[in-house]
Amino acid sequence: MAARMNTLSLLNPSHVSLRPRDSRFSHRPLRFYSSPNPNRRALFCTCSTTNGESFVLTTPLYYVNAPPHMGSAYTTIAADAVARFQRLLGKKVIFITGTDEHGEKIAAAAMAQGSTPLDHCNVISQAYKTLWKDLDISYDKFIRTTDSKHEAIVKEFYSRVLAKGDIYQADYEGLYCVNCEEYKDEKELLENNCCPVHLKPCDSRKEENYFFALSKYQKSLEEALNKNPNFVQPSFRLNEVQSWVKGGLRDFSISRASVDWGIPIPNDRSQTIYVWFDALLGYISALSDEQEQPDLLNAVSSGWPAALHLIGKDILRFHAVYWPAMLMSAGLSLPKMVFGHGFLTKDGMKMGKSLGNTLEPNELVHRFGTDAVRYFFLREVEFGSDGDYSEERFINIVNAHLANTIGNLLNRTLGLLKKNCQSTLVVDSTTAAEGNEFKDNVEKLVDKARMHYENLSLSSACEAVLEIGNVGNFYMDERAPWSLFKQGGTASEAAAKDLVIILETARIIAIALLPVTPSLSWRIYEQLGYSRDQFDAATWVSFFFHTDASTTHHQHLMGDTKWGGLKGGQVMAQPKPVFARIENQTEDVDKGVAVGKTMKSKGKKMKQAQQVAGA
Repeated sequence: MAARMNTLSLLNPSHVSLRPRDSRFSHRPLRFYSSPNPNRRALFCTCSTTNGESFVLTTPLYYVNAPPHMGSAYTTIAADAVARFQRLLGKKVIFITGTDEHGEKIAAAAMAQGSTPLDHCNVISQAYKTLWKDLDISYDKFIRTTDSKHEAIVKEFYSRVLAKGDIYQADYEGLYCVNCEEYKDEKELLENNCCPVHLKPCDSRKEENYFFALSKYQKSLEEALNKNPNFVQPSFRLNEVQSWVKGGLRDFSISRASVDWGIPIPNDRSQTIYVWFDALLGYISALSDEQEQPDLLNAVSSGWPAALHLIGKDILRFHAVYWPAMLMSAGLSLPKMVFGHGFLTKDGMKMGKSLGNTLEPNELVHRFGTDAVRYFFLREVEFGSDGDYSEERFINIVNAHLANTIGNLLNRTLGLLKKNCQSTLVVDSTTAAEGNEFKDNVEKLVDKARMHYENLSLSSACEAVLEIGNVGNFYMDERAPWSLFKQGGTASEAAAKDLVIILETARIIAIALLPVTPSLSWRIYEQLGYSRDQFDAATWVSFFFHTDASTTHHQHLMGDTKWGGLKGGQVMAQPKPVFARIENQTEDVDKGVAVGKTMKSKGKKMKQAQQVAGA
């Protein structure tokens, strides 16, 4: 929640919510209104602040052995929805993503393509940036582990842990999964020493490495997990982590003697730092200012600890056990929460590049559009649990929710307004809804959506917003304003008010769904006659300040999700669909040649076999 702010803090720009450098997310202007009560001096501010405190959230730093897949896209879409919601609350958000570019797999992938490791990393890292742009990802920091500032932070962190006495050298022999970049316990392997994640045999290796004394932090980790049960979410993942810790922690290798592509150990250049001891530090090195000399404490002072790490459940151990212990050793604060989401599956197996069963996010975006992809995966997969993708369900859900429930509600209402009111609102939405319980029902659903967003229940948040659309359509059908207009007189006046009520509902939907479908939300706002600047200035939260003879008070109010945004005399844009229905596609294969056909999805069955994506 946004913290308290006094009137003096409004003069300090460091307290104003920061937005990404993208011009679409420029700083929101402060808007002030005088008090309607002449006996009380008041100040209304539609910006909220956090007194300089940052909300830092991260995706994993994605491994660049191959181009991005739907799993990494899913995590990043979810993180973006959280970031956008927190910005609507007025938080100073620092949304970090990036790429993990060192290690054996990277060197091998580059060699297989006849490329150098750095050239390979440049190509794949740019592919991530391009996809994030296509998916409307509003990240603030993109860190690459090949950045010079990252290497400086890693070496300083390593030296701090070494000085603490938590790094030592020893021989190690064990079974190593190249794809996991991890030594495995035999008890967790499948038949023939196969990795349970990648289903490939592990290599037997013996080498002298540097180790981190993880076992030293057994008790400290147990205490931290007990004192802060929200540290790992969902709660059933906390149980998993506690089980790992209670089962006994083993020191783990943090260097490789046989891998040249990596950051050299500061005190032994014959070895490079192990990928996790390198990559996890990206969450901190990303906070370094581009202009300053890389420095661990300066980076930490720029926003650490992170409020939220969003990760796939397969890397939970590294983030919820290894990472906290490493931070304890270096004397740094632990992140506030690690959230491990589930997998999107195909044929009952986790999707991944190494298994060759990925669903290409680029293809989905180009076929169906950004809003459709974002909405489906956030609405249909309960965040934290596993979920499936099928094209038929994708099309049916997106058409029913975005095209029909939301898009059609707006379009038919604007059509009636154009026909009967010259596209102009006859009264304020507040006046139109006086004595009407419909307004209260909408605001209850807005509160419900906010609660779900705050709890990272993204699917339930989408459901609550969709319910606003459902009650709007029910109200429209029940009131039948098209019939009232034909009656004329007071009936026609009532119908004109009904249209204002429905359009105010659409306006609130646009803001409440903005974290999930930002482009669609803007198209709705544009249809309602707003400028881009007005849309970018929208907030979920605003503050009311007033002073009396002796004290200053503040009241926490809802912002642009509060009923009353539309004003009488406001002119709407010409009606046009804000979300076009998706057409189904089938492929008839004749002699090896695929022939594309299109047909309306309503009442049709797909011929394609079910496909499933993986995170």
